[in-house]
Amino acid sequence: MATKKVTVTIPEDLLEEVRAEAGDQGLSAYVSEALRLRRDRDRLRELVDWLEEEYGPLTEEELAAGRAEMDELHAEHERRRRAREPRAGEAA
Repeated sequence: MATKKVTVTIPEDLLEEVRAEAGDQGLSAYVSEALRLRRDRDRLRELVDWLEEEYGPLTEEELAAGRAEMDELHAEHERRRRAREPRAGEAA
């Protein structure tokens, strides 16, 4: 497996905040995940740009319908997460 070395500079005033956010996974894993998420976001932007070139931009109605669907998905995810949490007084 090939690896690529990347140097990331974190401003000193943000270092503690980044360490806290990284938690147990460590800074290297945290930065790797952040870079992967950025790459994925960039790919999605390329896809959106291509789709807009092919089919035109979304209408306000289409955007509203998409947002409503995302809200429903987030609500369902939250319901499922809560169903998995132990209730007060129950053993975990």
